Amino acid sequence: MARPVDLHDRESEWADLVEFATDQRRGATLAFVYGRRRQGKTYLLQSLAEATGGLLFGGLQMTEAQNLDRFAESYAQFRGLPPGTTRFASWDAAIDAIFALGEDTPQPVVVVVDEFPYLLESTPGLPSLIQSTLSPRGRARTRSRTRLVLCGSALTTMRSLLIGSAPLRGRAAKELMVHPFGFRHAAQFWGIDDHDLAFRVHALVGGTPAYLDMSGGAPAGPRAFDRWVARALLAPGSAMFREGNVLLSAEVNDPAPYHSVLSAVANGAHRRSEIAGVLQRSDSALSHPLTVLEHTQLLDRVQDALKARRSVYHVAEPVIRLHQLVIRRNEAALVARHGPQVWESVAGTIASKIYGPHLEVLARQWCVLHASTSTLGGRPNHVRPATLPCRQHRQGHELDVVVSSAPAFEQERILAIGEAKATTQPVGEAELTRLDHLRQLLPADRVARPPRLLLFGRAGFSPALRRAAAARADVELIDLERLYRGS
Repeated sequence: MARPVDLHDRESEWADLVEFATDQRRGATLAFVYGRRRQGKTYLLQSLAEATGGLLFGGLQMTEAQNLDRFAESYAQFRGLPPGTTRFASWDAAIDAIFALGEDTPQPVVVVVDEFPYLLESTPGLPSLIQSTLSPRGRARTRSRTRLVLCGSALTTMRSLLIGSAPLRGRAAKELMVHPFGFRHAAQFWGIDDHDLAFRVHALVGGTPAYLDMSGGAPAGPRAFDRWVARALLAPGSAMFREGNVLLSAEVNDPAPYHSVLSAVANGAHRRSEIAGVLQRSDSALSHPLTVLEHTQLLDRVQDALKARRSVYHVAEPVIRLHQLVIRRNEAALVARHGPQVWESVAGTIASKIYGPHLEVLARQWCVLHASTSTLGGRPNHVRPATLPCRQHRQGHELDVVVSSAPAFEQERILAIGEAKATTQPVGEAELTRLDHLRQLLPADRVARPPRLLLFGRAGFSPALRRAAAARADVELIDLERLYRGS
């Protein structure tokens, strides 16, 4: 089944859904599709329903009776029945009707229920009803070819349906999470050919598809970027202005303590002890908010490449980071329409706390997704940051990139180490000298041969560094052109 030409990226998601929807085996099956809002889940599933001739129904925040009536209308339209002639006394009857659609049919029948968490608000027993209908020897499992897809944006709710003793645990044949676009696909989706402009836009708004329309389109070019930020992101009337609040409020009832944690991390408190110190709270008191933010994919917890029990936290969603560092702390001025002045005043913060950390993340992603084995010296299993103790300098040195390989039944070995520099000045020889020094600090039992040295530079590299790298076989220079197009 051909992927729709207007469906950007999503090759693997489309392939997984088509495989599920066209499975010819007898027996009704269930799939879960979830992800944060605005990732294009509904568009993806609408395309699937259209391609397969399936039924698509979206739940709303209404009463049980209202949603049942709406579903009855959708069901009647799908069956070609006169409007107003179909009624369901309960969701039990509606679910039976869903699975009956796939009985005695030559092809599977796709039924998509979008915004499933809205239905759960008024009918919390729905998962149990579906579980009962999908019992191993029940009619749906023995006679129906219905392919039921349950979709939702509330990550906590959707994941709770599949864990522990939840009724639908073990019932799903497919579990698909829809993520934001990667940085390369995001640049293509936004239609941005200038790599530095694509990097800056992605650092502020990430890869969520809907943000293109919510921002009023992409910047007209590098010179229009600052004006675009003030108009599209920092103006109080823009759709993006309160998006950082909306993302958090969609997942938690009381966002205040979570804002505090996100603010601390965005401002540079990456270790758990550092976060606790900033908030003046005990380490144990952070367990719940950190877990919730990690599960909702607003925070990333990244393990140190060299210390098994040491990890650091990073804000996972660029819009959240922008909200915490710029919008929340300057809201009064922004509401007064001083966006250009605020943007100019926070240039240092943007450079050090947004562009810098963002390039480090993209560098690690590039190593996993795009770098060749010849570049890295092997096939990586993990790409993580690390902190190296140094007796000579009496401090710990931060390493942005540690590329490791873990062959079966062998100890993990370091293939390459790297640094990412998002400054507007070309990277010089001093950074290569620093990497040479850090390579000497690596644990001997983790190195089979001298790891390769990777330098990522947003503004490129000095002529002297290029000459030095050209004379060595163990150094790789990755500018934005290579980051976005090369391997």
